[in-house]
Amino acid sequence: MRVLIKEGCKGFLFKKGKFIKMVGAGVYNTLGGKSYEVCEVNNSAIKVNDISDLEIFNSDSNFQKETLKVEVKSGEIVVHIVDGIFESVLTPNKYYFWNANYKHQFLHLNLNTPEIPSDFPKYLLAEQVLSPYVSKFEINSKSIGVLLYNHKFVKLLEPGIHFFTKGSNIVTVIPVESCVVSQDIVGQELLTNDKVSLRINCVVNYKVNDYVKVITEINDYKNQLYTYVQLALRDYIGEKTFDEILASKKEMSKYLLDTLKEKGKELYLSINEASVKDIILPGEIRDIMNTVLVAEKRAQANVITRREEVASTRSLLNTARLMDENATLYKLKELEYVERICEKVGNININGGSDVLSQLTGMLSSNKNSPKNN
Repeated sequence: MRVLIKEGCKGFLFKKGKFIKMVGAGVYNTLGGKSYEVCEVNNSAIKVNDISDLEIFNSDSNFQKETLKVEVKSGEIVVHIVDGIFESVLTPNKYYFWNANYKHQFLHLNLNTPEIPSDFPKYLLAEQVLSPYVSKFEINSKSIGVLLYNHKFVKLLEPGIHFFTKGSNIVTVIPVESCVVSQDIVGQELLTNDKVSLRINCVVNYKVNDYVKVITEINDYKNQLYTYVQLALRDYIGEKTFDEILASKKEMSKYLLDTLKEKGKELYLSINEASVKDIILPGEIRDIMNTVLVAEKRAQANVITRREEVASTRSLLNTARLMDENATLYKLKELEYVERICEKVGNININGGSDVLSQLTGMLSSNKNSPKNN
C-alpha cells in the first residue's frame, strides 16, 4: 500500500508506533509496519492528529530546522503575528510553527504585571480577542485618572486611552474632573420656622484640589457635598419664617456659599459659587400669594384712578373759573359746543340777538315735549 503526500504538506513516518523521521512531498509505501501522519504546512500551530506532545519530533533535525518552538508560561499570554498581521493569542502551552514560508513574531505579555510595556503595539491591545486579558480605560480631556492596584494608589493618568492586564492584580481607574464642575441640587423639601413647606433648587460650582486624597480618603465626595448642601439649607430655612425667606434670597445664597467653603476643605474641594436658583411654593400657598398679589395690584389701580379723577375735577374747576371771569372765553366755549352739536344734526335755525346757548336749550326742550308721530 502506498501513501501520497502532496505539495505543501509534511509527513511523519512511524514504524510500529515509533516516530522515525519527517518526510516531504512524495509517494511512500507502508510495508513493514510503516504508517504516516500527514500535516499541512500553514501559518497556524502544528497539529498532528491526536498527538498532543510534539516533542517526539525534535529527534528529527529537519523538523528542528523547519519549525519554531514557542513556550507560553503560566501567568502570561503570547500574541502571534504572521507577516505583520495579527494571527492569534496563545495561552499557556507549547507550540510549534512552520517557518519556511512565513515570518513569525511572538509578543509575550505578563498578566501578573498590570503595567503593559510602552513598546507593545497599541493597535493589538484594542483587538477584541484580547479583551479577556486586557482592560481598557478611557479618560476624557476634562478629567484626571487615579490609578489603583489592589485598592492602593499608584499614580495619576493623563487624558487618553490606557490599557492594563487582567491578571492577579485588581486594577481600578477612577476619573476625577480637573475642571470646574457645576452640580445642581434640586427638589429639596424643607420646613420654615412657621411650618411652611418649601422646595429649593440651588447650584454649586466646585473644583477638586487634591485628586488623590479625594479618592483615597473620602468615600464618594459628590454625595457628601450633596449632603452638606442639604444640611446648610435646612439650618438656614428652619430658623426663618416664610416671609423672611422670600425677602432674603441673596442672604440665603451668601450663607450657603460661606458654609460650603468651610465644608469643602474637608472634602479637598474648592467651592467657587453656591446660589439659590428657585424657591417653589406649595399649591395652596401659591394660590394665596396670587390672590394677595391681585389685590395689591387692584388697590394700586384704584389709587391711580382716584388720582386721575381728582386731577380731572380740578381741571374742570379751573376752566369754569376762567369762563366765569372772562366773557369772551365763555362765548368761545359756547361756540365749541355748538360745533360739536352741528356735527351730529342736520340744520339748526338760530335768531340773532339772543343767547345761543339759551336757544339751543329751548330747541332741545321743545323736541322732548312734542308728541311722537304716529
